[in-house]
Amino acid sequence: MVNGRPDTGYLYWQWQPTDNRCPAPVFDASVFLGIIKNKHIAFIGDSLARNQLESLICLLSTTSKPELVYQGGDDLKFRRWVFHEYNATVSVFWSPFLVKGIQLDESKGINHNTLYLDTPNEKWATELDMIDIVVFSNGHWFVQKAIYYGEGNQLLGCNFAQEINCTDYNIFDAFRKVLRTSLKEVTKRFYKSDKTLVVATFTLAHFEGEWKFGTCLKTEPYKEGDAEMPHLENEMRKLAIEEVARAVKDVKEMNGWLRIEALDVTKLTFLRPDGHPGPYMFPNPFANGIKEGVPNDCVHWCMPGPIDTWNAILLELMKRWNDE
Repeated sequence: MVNGRPDTGYLYWQWQPTDNRCPAPVFDASVFLGIIKNKHIAFIGDSLARNQLESLICLLSTTSKPELVYQGGDDLKFRRWVFHEYNATVSVFWSPFLVKGIQLDESKGINHNTLYLDTPNEKWATELDMIDIVVFSNGHWFVQKAIYYGEGNQLLGCNFAQEINCTDYNIFDAFRKVLRTSLKEVTKRFYKSDKTLVVATFTLAHFEGEWKFGTCLKTEPYKEGDAEMPHLENEMRKLAIEEVARAVKDVKEMNGWLRIEALDVTKLTFLRPDGHPGPYMFPNPFANGIKEGVPNDCVHWCMPGPIDTWNAILLELMKRWNDE
């Protein structure tokens, strides 16, 4: 709104479950803070993890003022807040692959991602002992050019990197392996702990046209049947659900009690093409008239907006854990 978006409907559309026995949750900041009292919740992943984290900070700030106690890295990639009234800590860790990797950066001559699929990213792995609730959220970076290495730094293959002489490696296989590696890192250390691991499922972008310079100008959600879920997004969601179920089974077989859940937001985001910043990612993009090639953000979510629902559902999961 500050950047000049004229419509406000995206603020008021609310998701309602089809089953009337399952009412849509309303976020209660004091309840959330009470549950994370004396605890540390960390969002680990890409910019969608950061987007959810920022939504949560805004929601919780309506009840208690947080103090930013740490900020590091470019573009606010590592931050930590403390809600002193509750001794509650909320953090974000930039780790778009979850595993060890080197990011594509054409400005530095790096024209593909390099991923080590069997090695967790130490930036979050070395801090796990201080975290009580882990929320993983990633996926979008897997559609880019990449080289994949497996155990013992063995070359597994490439994705969309025709200039490199190596065999194709399916991005779904890479994503599954990354999730399995990351979930194993947490479960092997905390399977007998009162900790929680949450995996947010893949979220939808709504570009109409090419990436970044396409548009997302819809002002209402899709209705059922208006559009079909794309294959890639559907498959990424399915993989996350399957890997969470596998991790739950592994913990049970070890007689552990680490809680593991999927935060299934794929279809919720699919239905909300109206909820992105679009051209209003920058202030007043049309102040000097309508120009061609105005960049659009059709990946992230306006705040307030649809992303607040993710945290409302996360709170419902947390309340259920507390009742067990």
